[in-house]
Amino acid sequence: MSLVTLQPPGWPRPKGYANGMAGEGRFVLTGGQIGWDAEGRFAEGLVAQTRQALLNIVAILGEAGAGPQHIARLTWYVTDIEVYRNAGKEMGAAWREVMGRHFPAMAVIGVTALVERAALVEIEATAIIP
Repeated sequence: MSLVTLQPPGWPRPKGYANGMAGEGRFVLTGGQIGWDAEGRFAEGLVAQTRQALLNIVAILGEAGAGPQHIARLTWYVTDIEVYRNAGKEMGAAWREVMGRHFPAMAVIGVTALVERAALVEIEATAIIP
């Protein structure tokens, strides 16, 4: 069974996320992933760090035999919510490059800081492998 999007009748279509997801299988959970590469180098800017954090999530999922299509939920923590709000087009391009046309349930939370001082975003993922 693959993931199923849950959309109550009459609700407006969400923009870039799903209202809910359902699936059966093995759960894979990631810790918060930030926008640095395997050598600990940070990408520059929120969009580039988001792209790298998503690539890091996909790499972890690959270790479990999963891919972006198995992600049921993402929780994002961003240090500047206005920068996030204003980066829609660029963020969408980075998203499609890594995640394709898969839109899991998501939450984005503005925070004052992350543990790694240079981090602008941290993303946690929950995947379900059928």
